[in-house]
Amino acid sequence: MKPSSSTTSAPTAPGEPAEGALSSRAGLLNGIAAYSMWGLVPLFWPLLMPAGAMEILAHRMTWSLVVVGVVLLVLRRWSWAGELIRQPRRLALVTVAAAVITVNWGLYIWSVNNNHVVEASLGYFINPLVTIAMGVLLLKERLRPVQWAAVGTGLAAVLVLAFGYGQPPWISLALAFSFATYGLVKKKVNLGGVESLAAETAIQFLPALGFLLWLGARGESTFTAEGGGHAVLLALTGVVTAVPLVCFGAAAIRVPLSTLGLLQYLAPVFQFALGVLYFKEAMPPERWAGFGLVWLALTLLTWDALRTARANRALAAELAAQLPKAPAPTPPAASASASVEEAPGPEIVAVAEDPAPRP
Repeated sequence: MKPSSSTTSAPTAPGEPAEGALSSRAGLLNGIAAYSMWGLVPLFWPLLMPAGAMEILAHRMTWSLVVVGVVLLVLRRWSWAGELIRQPRRLALVTVAAAVITVNWGLYIWSVNNNHVVEASLGYFINPLVTIAMGVLLLKERLRPVQWAAVGTGLAAVLVLAFGYGQPPWISLALAFSFATYGLVKKKVNLGGVESLAAETAIQFLPALGFLLWLGARGESTFTAEGGGHAVLLALTGVVTAVPLVCFGAAAIRVPLSTLGLLQYLAPVFQFALGVLYFKEAMPPERWAGFGLVWLALTLLTWDALRTARANRALAAELAAQLPKAPAPTPPAASASASVEEAPGPEIVAVAEDPAPRP
């Protein structure tokens, strides 16, 4: 269906991409950059040794607040802070989010620096399945048959991996449940990415700084004891935390959620590849079997999500096509002799003319 002349934009010069295409391409590149950085971050944490996981975590909290504070200062986005302080319930939820992501960050850093990269990657592979399970248990959401099959396959994968490990994959489960809980709380808080990180790290800042000062008083801090290069790397934990989030925020407003849903698998794929190929972690047959079941569950989940999105778009297009057009106004009898050029033309309804999907 061609758009009416009243809704058509200015013609694009030959060879010049449309503004929407440029925005979509920029969003896709930002999304790839964000998830790739999250996937490659296991290469960074070992560089901070001999600092322990708790010291690295405390530096990450402290320097992240500094970085996002600079970002917000440049963007001049501070009005949300006053509103948040005046809303105790949202502030309490932010505190819960800060506590949960502290557990997630600390456990992930410890996992990478103690040769559990593959098990950590599994946590982010099964995170979508855990999120769905939490939606059923906590929010009473109803699942489609394929989603039930995916969750069941994921549960079977955990059982196979538990048999292979000799115990449940606690690291994977803790990472998956902590991050799923974090996502659930952030959904209720409804803050932007940079603003949310600023609020959370503001809550984390004093405990983190207090821990670093305590380490220094005991002579156990590596911040100054290991040289200037080590201190710079510890300070860069704030950049490593904030930059992917900024890229993700730029992607989230430019590409459909279905695209982001596919891109999210880049991070655990990179982590898994690093664990097997770079860190040389063992992959016995039972572990391959468990991961295979997880990947099958995610394939089912992705296929169902894409099929449902396609069906929803088709239904929306069908309903929009059935909307009645606005009738042309009837000219007054007194002006019946007026020329055709002077008679007002019909007003076009543009609701059904816009086929572009909305993010």
